[in-house]
Amino acid sequence: MAPIIESVKHHALSFSDELRSALEKKDRYVDVLRVRVIGFRDYYYDGQEAMDASEFFTLPDESTKFEAFVSGLTPKGGGDEPESGLEALALAIKSPWTTAGTKKRQVIVVWTDASAHPLEKSSSTPIEAYPGGMPKDLDELTDWWEDPQSGSVDPRAKRLIIYAPDSAGWSEIASSWEETVHFPSTAGEGLRDIEYQEILSSIVESIK
Repeated sequence: MAPIIESVKHHALSFSDELRSALEKKDRYVDVLRVRVIGFRDYYYDGQEAMDASEFFTLPDESTKFEAFVSGLTPKGGGDEPESGLEALALAIKSPWTTAGTKKRQVIVVWTDASAHPLEKSSSTPIEAYPGGMPKDLDELTDWWEDPQSGSVDPRAKRLIIYAPDSAGWSEIASSWEETVHFPSTAGEGLRDIEYQEILSSIVESIK
């Protein structure tokens, strides 16, 4: 993630202003913007240091705390090429989303240049640091996203935007999950501005 993380951090720090500006150009507005950040590595290599998850920050009111968390994310560890991206996505889906408002949007954006370990690996290769309560396979994770009784996302509000390689895990999700947009990435090429603008545009178009 070294080539991509600095560009992701740069855009994350300006995300609130850029989103509000892009929305205003479309005559759209958000009353409350809450952002949570989940940085992930590899549970099978990094153990307890595999996941860095923040609380929700209300922007711009909590910009200082948000910036401190984002600035502290560093590319380290990771081991082999697949990472624990599906576990991070599961954690994001189960976030403490707000239930207020009639036009809320619950948007998850995934940025990665790596494929994902299959969730089934936790059964065949158990490790002490692996978190409890994770879905046992991609089918169960799909239920978390598709079935409001299984997950925490509102089916009328949910959106998933994936910037990830066409590879194990991400390709299956992109081809079958509802309310999902996939921008294929290439390992080691970072996040280009044109791709970030496409992602920003997707978020803007989801807010009407």
